[in-house]
Amino acid sequence: MAALLLVAVVGLPLLLKDDGTAKGLAQILLTYTLSSITALLGFFTLWLGCGSLAREVEDCQIQMVAVKPIARWQVWFGKWLGILALNALLLAISGAAVFSMLMLRAGRLPAAQREILRSEVLVARGSARPPMKDLNDQIRRAIQGRLASVHRELSTEDKIAIQNQVMAAVIATNEGVGQMETHEWKFDLGGAASAARNQPMQLRVKFHTSSYNEEATYDTQWLIGPPDSPRSREVDQTLPQDSFQEFDIPSDEISDDGTLTVSFRNPNALPVQFSMEDGIEVLYRETSFGVNFCRGLGVILCWLGFMAAIGLAAGSFLSFPVAAFTSLGVLAMAMFSNTLKSVVENGTIMGWDSAESKWGHSPIDLFVVPLFKAALTVVNLATTFSPVDYLSSGRSITWLDLGLAIAQIVLLLGGVFGILGVILFTRRELAASQTQS
Repeated sequence: MAALLLVAVVGLPLLLKDDGTAKGLAQILLTYTLSSITALLGFFTLWLGCGSLAREVEDCQIQMVAVKPIARWQVWFGKWLGILALNALLLAISGAAVFSMLMLRAGRLPAAQREILRSEVLVARGSARPPMKDLNDQIRRAIQGRLASVHRELSTEDKIAIQNQVMAAVIATNEGVGQMETHEWKFDLGGAASAARNQPMQLRVKFHTSSYNEEATYDTQWLIGPPDSPRSREVDQTLPQDSFQEFDIPSDEISDDGTLTVSFRNPNALPVQFSMEDGIEVLYRETSFGVNFCRGLGVILCWLGFMAAIGLAAGSFLSFPVAAFTSLGVLAMAMFSNTLKSVVENGTIMGWDSAESKWGHSPIDLFVVPLFKAALTVVNLATTFSPVDYLSSGRSITWLDLGLAIAQIVLLLGGVFGILGVILFTRRELAASQTQS
């Protein structure tokens, strides 16, 4: 395992070629190395967790411990702590090597790219988004008006289709900015406002137009600060659509109450639409990259602790080959979470089409869809946090994120598997293994 980690940490950065930019270097190096480390340690953790109990039971070694005045839950928990401590040591060594390789490769970049790396990538940037506008009343009134204008009997499918159309139209109206129109957003930075003032700050935007052309660019005019303030600054950018773009904005326009006003004026002939969920956000400096990197490794360690609980729970009542197969199946389920999500959204695993099917959903869906929904809920609790993506893009992994990762992944999910494993291990007849052998 140490040799494999050495290849992942040292070999990959030497083999991978970046595009010469700061963001390209960080994204390629951090994404590939940290993903490889997580995969290798995850596989090692499951394998060791399954073998730690299953092998000892099969080889009749666990009896040497079971006859001592130690509760079985203490044996189980002690093995979990041992695996977690070993993972923490390997992860710390691997993380230090990745950090060193990143600093070494960064020193070879041109001066301009090193400055971008320092201000936008090797930093922990917090984010602020404008408050979501409540459109429920507006959507409800629009749906009622649309249904009242239809003078015929509507089926359930027609009503659902009309509701979806009206909802999309109302959302598009509130997200769109017409030609020569201006839209204003207010960002509440809260307690981070004082630290963010006079520090590098970026605006991250993504917009859409009705005419898609991946090579087309659009002029955008931005006003940073209150429109009636003489200190407000104009920022002009030429940007493509349907992709996230970042550009620097002045941070000294943050008001005394911690809010930042950003206005957009559309000089284009086509309307421009910003998604209310992720169309625009402000990125500001939150802490150093080193602190953020350690917190990211902490989230990965939470994943490994959860995998150790899965492996030990399987090894508590299954033979080693079956326990390993079961644990790897759980890991594969997490890797194919998009498939689970698709089945849950469609409500079927058989590709049911209401226009062609006479009987509706397949009987197997009655069992599989609820099972997939429960599995997706568990997977989402563990994969909500994405330390690799955050670190490679310079996004902040806050202490709150790390605390939630510990609570959700280790205490909640790991605790469920831990309780299950302890119960099964406590009730298992260890003498039966010696009799069978």
